[in-house]
Amino acid sequence: MKHIKFYSIIIPGMLLLLVMSCKKNSLLNQTPPTRLNDAAYWANVSDLQYYVNQFYSDGNLFPLYIEAFNYGPYQNDDNSDNTVSRTYNTRNNGLNTVQGSGGYANWYQIRNVNYFLANYSRVFASGTTLASAQPYIGEAYFFRAMYYFQALKSFGALPWINKPLNTSDSLLLYSSRLPRNIIADSIVQDLNLAIANLPSKSSAQKMRLYKEYAQAYKARVCLYEGTWEKYHATDVFGVSGQQGSDFLKMAADAADSVISSGKFSLDNQGSYSGYWKLFNQTDYSGSKEIIFWAAENYAINGGNSSQGTYQGGLGSSTGLSKSLVDDYLCTDGSPIATSSLYKGDDSISHVVANRDPRLRQTVLTSGDTIVLKNPVYSFSYPALFSTSPCTTGYQLYKGLNTDPSTNPSSGRTSPVPGIIYMRYAEVLLTYAEAKVELGNGTISQADVDKSINVLRDRVGMPHLIVANISTDPNWLFPNLSAALNEIRRERRVELACEGFRFDDICRWAAAGTLIKGKIPVGAQIGQFMTVDFGSGVHPIVGTNIYVNSANYISPYGNVPQMASGYQFNLGRDYLLPIDLQDATLTGQQNPGWQ
Repeated sequence: MKHIKFYSIIIPGMLLLLVMSCKKNSLLNQTPPTRLNDAAYWANVSDLQYYVNQFYSDGNLFPLYIEAFNYGPYQNDDNSDNTVSRTYNTRNNGLNTVQGSGGYANWYQIRNVNYFLANYSRVFASGTTLASAQPYIGEAYFFRAMYYFQALKSFGALPWINKPLNTSDSLLLYSSRLPRNIIADSIVQDLNLAIANLPSKSSAQKMRLYKEYAQAYKARVCLYEGTWEKYHATDVFGVSGQQGSDFLKMAADAADSVISSGKFSLDNQGSYSGYWKLFNQTDYSGSKEIIFWAAENYAINGGNSSQGTYQGGLGSSTGLSKSLVDDYLCTDGSPIATSSLYKGDDSISHVVANRDPRLRQTVLTSGDTIVLKNPVYSFSYPALFSTSPCTTGYQLYKGLNTDPSTNPSSGRTSPVPGIIYMRYAEVLLTYAEAKVELGNGTISQADVDKSINVLRDRVGMPHLIVANISTDPNWLFPNLSAALNEIRRERRVELACEGFRFDDICRWAAAGTLIKGKIPVGAQIGQFMTVDFGSGVHPIVGTNIYVNSANYISPYGNVPQMASGYQFNLGRDYLLPIDLQDATLTGQQNPGWQ
């Protein structure tokens, strides 16, 4: 195992002062945990804290998005029907293959957590109290739950390894995979132990894990598994005899615990562009909505480069899909198919007019202030022909910080916006969805008022009234109830471009409806035909831009592999394949993979 490394940036649970403390040298050069001896470690509670710090700096759990020319975390829906990347997604197109090796879970870090759990009690011999050790015990259980949840989403059934293994422990390393519901139940048990040991938000160390975050994460896990089991009950990915109701009940209860704690609320309520402002703050320490986040500094680690994406008018090789844009309601609470307020889509300004304000605060519109180095300038048209183009004409606005003093492209070294890992809005949506699933498509008005309508109040949208839902002829799930369609719509709109959509599609078994056979499109091309995009460049249909028969931009219009739309394999692609080495040793492979 490698040495434990610490990064000199503030990220959740790892304060800068820890790195710069008098123990800095010993921390960075300490004996690897696999070779620790009793005399050298496990002497006091600080050893527990320093050990678990390594998991906070794991980019697999808490990514920092420091790659150049992207939208940071707001590009995470490029694998779904929400946004369209410059290159089509190979998994959605059924082109993934079985790899020779690579592993199907992060056993390296799971082993590190297990090593901690097997050894932390040694500190009690030197007088450390259980109370002082409990926060770090809780963190270890939380981290193991996170690693296993990542693996569960990708591969389904897994071995459950809860003790540190050596490389020679092949019988356990390649033991039979347990059914996914057993793994999910074990994850929940770890989260329950985390909840029992972690301090509450009000008494936790700043930017470390705490009880209410663990409850919110439990709600996330249980909603995922509950809906997976429900909607995959009749296919090869389901669990025999399971419909997910137990997990859905736990999801609703965990979310309700967070809501009832009274520790959270939505930020920027009643504020103009309050939704947009939420995603470009440099410091969320005073936020009532952000449950967990990372602070970054451009001078130290390059920062979240979503703020540098406008250098040269770049579009970051992505764009919002027409499918996403069309899902936003009009300000009368009705869908665009039935509302008299909808002005059509011949221009972006018409598209966003009289619509849910979250649309206007998610897509760039002419006149919006953006930053190109310094000073500020106004957005005129999408970067359709840049070296990193906006693929659809709907260019992302969500997550952009327009303050030049905090923009790295200005040549300054001020902090750039933090990375949000969980916010209270997700908890409200989880509660509503779990409740409507438990109600077989129905939900009480009281439950909607404490969840969906709280979100709508922030942006001034009409309340969802469950007894009077406007029928949408274009509902994505016409075979499901009106209430469930609207709750799913609310989730899509509120969490757009935050990386939830593909997981949602998978757990709903909805790729057949939303992915397979679909050719993603963007905005109407007509509004851009006379625009000079620089150096005399104009759109030339069939040469430098492609459209469908209705003249909507078709980013993959000249891609032969996408001529018939995505070829997602419904009997295979909901899970990734086990690599050939592990599959050979275990004799097990995921459905549909050879």
